[in-house]
Amino acid sequence: MFKTLFNRAFFAQRLYRIYNIRMNHNTAAVLPRLPVPDLQKTVTKYLDSLRPFLLEDAAHGGPSYEDAFALRTKWADDFVYGIGRVCQERLHELDRASPDNWLDDNFWLKSYLQWRAPLLINSNWWLVFNDDPLHPSEEDLVSGFTEWQLQRAAWLVHRTLGFKDKVELQELHPVTTRTGVWIQESVSKMFNLARIPQRYCDILSQISSPSDPLSCNIIVMVNNWFYAVRVYDPGPDNSRILIPAETLLARLNVVVHDAATRAECAPEIGVLSADDRDSWASILQHLLSISPQNVKTHEAVVNSLMCLCLDRENHSIVLPSSSSSLPQPSSISQASLDSHLHAIRSVPSNVSNRFFDKPYSIIVDPSGRAGAMGEHSPADALVPSIVGEYAVVQHVEMTQSFASAEHSATNGSWSRLEWVVDDESLEAIRAARARAEANIKNSDDSLLWFEEYGSDWIKSVGFSADAYIQMAIQVAWYRTTGEFTATYETALTRMFNKGRTETIRTLSVESRAFVLAMTDNDNSISSETKWDLLRRAVQKHTSLTRDAATGRGIDRHLLGLRNMLRQGERSELFDDLLFARSQEWRLSTSGLSAGHHFRGTGFGTVYENGYGINYLAAPSMVKFGIETKFSGGNTSTEVFKDAVYCALREMREVILQVPHNKSTITHEQLIISRL
Repeated sequence: MFKTLFNRAFFAQRLYRIYNIRMNHNTAAVLPRLPVPDLQKTVTKYLDSLRPFLLEDAAHGGPSYEDAFALRTKWADDFVYGIGRVCQERLHELDRASPDNWLDDNFWLKSYLQWRAPLLINSNWWLVFNDDPLHPSEEDLVSGFTEWQLQRAAWLVHRTLGFKDKVELQELHPVTTRTGVWIQESVSKMFNLARIPQRYCDILSQISSPSDPLSCNIIVMVNNWFYAVRVYDPGPDNSRILIPAETLLARLNVVVHDAATRAECAPEIGVLSADDRDSWASILQHLLSISPQNVKTHEAVVNSLMCLCLDRENHSIVLPSSSSSLPQPSSISQASLDSHLHAIRSVPSNVSNRFFDKPYSIIVDPSGRAGAMGEHSPADALVPSIVGEYAVVQHVEMTQSFASAEHSATNGSWSRLEWVVDDESLEAIRAARARAEANIKNSDDSLLWFEEYGSDWIKSVGFSADAYIQMAIQVAWYRTTGEFTATYETALTRMFNKGRTETIRTLSVESRAFVLAMTDNDNSISSETKWDLLRRAVQKHTSLTRDAATGRGIDRHLLGLRNMLRQGERSELFDDLLFARSQEWRLSTSGLSAGHHFRGTGFGTVYENGYGINYLAAPSMVKFGIETKFSGGNTSTEVFKDAVYCALREMREVILQVPHNKSTITHEQLIISRL
């Protein structure tokens, strides 16, 4: 009787959902195709982006600004009316032959997959989750696997996959809106696939079919062992049903017990995925060749939904107190904050308990502190941050602990995935671990919580919060290095079908003028002038952001044009040393959401003498994740944090001193002034 009622209710709900999907499909929003930008406009904007470099060169004894700019203008004209026009026509032809667009189908994904650097720190992003309200007190924190750790892990996985299912069923973000179309497309690329290493250029696996039994599993990593744990059970009519969090908790308990009681140590296969891509490709090919078991295991990992990494060591309080002069975060010590960050990024004790090729991995330590890390190429970091926020926003609600769970982890609901290794594999593991530990040791990585004001106050005085923060980063860079550098900020082109990102070139004539005014040593520049220059810099940055987000940016277009050159063809525009210098992103930056549910975020710097900076602009605070390399020589995360903090303070002081009067600076003065 109960089973009959259950089936009727299930079918009624299923029919309702199918009806909604069909109705929504009939009224689905259609995203426009990413355009090929206008050639003349791209080149004109590119020339404008060179102005601050030429002004700096002239100010330090180089060629005059006028002569240098005139030369670049000649090269630009030669390009537009010569080989550039041919390249533009070829790009249009390529676009017409591309299913989705000229960029994503041909260049952009390949730019990720061709990069040979290790994914560890250099490419993968990381998110540091807030603690759950049920988080134990500091004195209760221990190492070793804990009940609370497994409870939170089960809950986070359940919430994550619940979000995925709701998006697929259009219960969240239906495709009747453009945002819904973008989220549907983007979230689908976070699950059931992986990056696969190959010599010279990696590939992405195909998203596994829902009918594939492997697609119903997550990979749980415990003590470096790989386990496949089923999270979707068979339902009526060949459907699949997401298991309750309590059921997953019981299965995790059995898996952890199996890993903890094994006499032998697992081969550290995970650390191989942290190595440079060619080394990983070579040893993976070897592993697949020595045993069909390894082929099966790798296939199970690739086709699984996602990874769950259960760490044995508690990283909550392992770092010494910081000697920084900055104010301590209000609700947590800086040492605890950074140790949490590092555990998610990876540290020597857990780097082999990861599989870096998966787009989404949840990480939970014995204290229940958690975060996520993922491979960057399938989806941009905003997408996993949306998924992560949904998982974290609702605190753990478990009706039973694993000690009293009625749900059993039956045979077939989990399996240990074995790797067969030989002496060559073990030697590769030892070498990969040594390189991974060196990369981790070289990473100078920390979080900064600026809590004196946030986006609400910035907006209240008439500025874009993102542009304002970018100007503070520019001031901090110049004060700590004494020079300017090309700066990359990510803009999403999500309004277009299969749109990914475009570059916002933060360094401009306007931002340079503001920075020089803020570093005036003899106090000869008034607060009114500084405010006016800030206003102009923010306006310029806002305009650049708008262009980038609406398909009128320049860097992706320049990439496409260069790729259209054929053997023997060249252009002075691209051969110019300043072309490469203007794309040397020693400042690589990106803003996400307000980050209410994250302690911080981060990614690695592109250049060892630069910074990778991710920030969360909340209403009353701004959180920065900053990474550089100790080997960079003249960079330091602690020094840069202090410079950002001081810049944000001083910018507010300037604004508060000015009655926001009309501009007093002419455009000509702005262009030619060295200040």
